[in-house]
Amino acid sequence: MKAGMSLDDPSSKRQAYRLKKQENREELKHVRIDASAKTEKMDLPRKRFYRQRAHSNPFSDHQLEYPVNPDEMDWQKLYPHFFDEATNRMTKQVTIADIGCGFGGLLIDLSPEFPENLILGMEIRVQVTNYVEDRIIALRTNHADNNSFQNINVLRGNAMKFLPNFFHKSQLEKMFFCFPDPHFKQRKHKARIITNTLLSEYAYALKEGGIIYTITDVLDLHQWMAKHLEEHPLFERLSSDWEDQDKCVQIMRNATEEGKKVERKKGDKYVACFVRIPNPEIV
Repeated sequence: MKAGMSLDDPSSKRQAYRLKKQENREELKHVRIDASAKTEKMDLPRKRFYRQRAHSNPFSDHQLEYPVNPDEMDWQKLYPHFFDEATNRMTKQVTIADIGCGFGGLLIDLSPEFPENLILGMEIRVQVTNYVEDRIIALRTNHADNNSFQNINVLRGNAMKFLPNFFHKSQLEKMFFCFPDPHFKQRKHKARIITNTLLSEYAYALKEGGIIYTITDVLDLHQWMAKHLEEHPLFERLSSDWEDQDKCVQIMRNATEEGKKVERKKGDKYVACFVRIPNPEIV
């Protein structure tokens, strides 16, 4: 970049790259990409052009779009391959959610492991969401011959505020919370993604037997999440033996960008998984 040129300068390399990708995104993000489309191979997006602040205030008004209720959500736009034009209905519904999906590493690795499940990533940061959208568009285009990666997508959303607007009761089978913002200061703990109130919303969206997966490299946050989940009456912790045998745990440990960063630094990764137990009987 030339001296004196800012990132907001339309002639900057980053701005030009973003504008080009935005045009491509607007054209293809809701299009059904398959072998009949005969589109050219696409380069995967370059992460360095999508950088922004690492954290976003979940209590701020981000002018997000969200449905009034789950029935009003147009899932066809995110998963056009699973929309039946004859019945005008989706053939599947989202059953796996990656909350705070970051740059989409977990989504990409989960996709071939769960080809019959629709998997949604929710991310609050604008440029990070754009990156994941562009990544999925490129992957769908490059694998149009076998329809790979049709079962994943991302939306910009705030799960702390609007999760019930997207999901029906007992809709989800799995929820992932991978390397969430630790919010180290005590006065910021209310912004953590695992709290007593939020766990009740997650329990509402999860089916009985559904799993919450958590992983972090921050011991204090790990203890916080485990403590709140253990204290909640609708969750029960799964054993370390179960974790060692579960393929999602193995993917979660190694798929995300944060996980890879921790691996390079030879840091610790703390995992805790909890099952959604049945509602207690009312006597």
